[in-house]
Amino acid sequence: MQFTTKLIPLAVALAFAGSAGAQEVVKIGHVAPISGASAHLGKDNENGAKMAIDELNAKGFMINGKKVTLQLLTEDDAADPKQGTAVAQKLVDAKVNGVVGHLNSGTTVPASRIYNDAGIPQISPSSTIPVYTKQGFKGAFRVVANDNKLGGTLGHYAVDKLHAKNIAVIDDRTAYGQGVADEFVKGAKAKFPGVKIVGKEFTNANATDFTAILTSIKAKKPDLIFFGGMDSVGGPMLKQMKALGINAKFMGGDGICSEALIGLAGAGIGESNVMCAQAGGVEGAQEKVMADFVVRYKKKFNADIQIYAPNVYDAVMVMATAMQNAKSADPAKYLPELKKIKYQGVTGLIQFDAFGDIKDGAMTLFTYKDGKKIKVEVIH
Repeated sequence: MQFTTKLIPLAVALAFAGSAGAQEVVKIGHVAPISGASAHLGKDNENGAKMAIDELNAKGFMINGKKVTLQLLTEDDAADPKQGTAVAQKLVDAKVNGVVGHLNSGTTVPASRIYNDAGIPQISPSSTIPVYTKQGFKGAFRVVANDNKLGGTLGHYAVDKLHAKNIAVIDDRTAYGQGVADEFVKGAKAKFPGVKIVGKEFTNANATDFTAILTSIKAKKPDLIFFGGMDSVGGPMLKQMKALGINAKFMGGDGICSEALIGLAGAGIGESNVMCAQAGGVEGAQEKVMADFVVRYKKKFNADIQIYAPNVYDAVMVMATAMQNAKSADPAKYLPELKKIKYQGVTGLIQFDAFGDIKDGAMTLFTYKDGKKIKVEVIH
């Protein structure tokens, strides 16, 4: 009896000490397709988020003078809108403090309503569809240029620099693919009203056989084919173009602009025959910052960056910085800080306009040569 009465105060004291010393946990959600045709891009995004969280925790991340632990909650939306809304609700129920994602426009937009209704800020690292930030949701942001800039820039470039006159357009009917293809056509016609769109064809995000549409396009003798979609479709399409003897240049947006395209296209990649663009533009002194990031990423994951990992990394850092500036991880308190953020990231300076779009978003054009993805130029 005497032993028990001494143990109780000791247990209470230990419990009190444990609770007093416990660190606050701040939950950051991340969503991307970790399964399906774009799983390699989703994993790339997830790695970018993990890298940022790990680095912040290793440095002893603090909010309002108190050390906190950042916890990454990752979900797979399989690039499917229904699954996207389901995992969005799952993150809301888990009481995350913020969300970085989704990867695809088609999942980002429906999920954004769920986050908005819950008052949770969302930063997409890769969704480019304009409507995402035009819904009037206060907490919707993106760290990449939208399709108006992406598709329009490619349209201008196709006519002005590649001298394309007869253009065929293919899209995968997703929100992203259709959107970027439409903006490409607008951009091309704005630059040169006389440009001919000799064919408009459609496929889907899971297609593997393009014989019918490519045969139809070949008969129209285009000098350039624009594809709105992802690398998992664009790669096999390039293979089949080569098999059919189609020598037109091939152009696409950031969805095809991956390291994986080289393997997916095989010999169809050609030499400087494929042109693509990514949001963001790294020049001058910023190139060393990006180069250092590439080295750290490779060392940590033993993999090459596909497309968006640096943007995801920056998005997490922007969110964390807003929390520090607000001295709170409460979404309602740090949201105003997000709106006025001015953060120098790996991908460049990040600040948002009134809609939540990145200000002055640059574009980087790439091609593929000697089995490598090569930067061509940065366009502002």
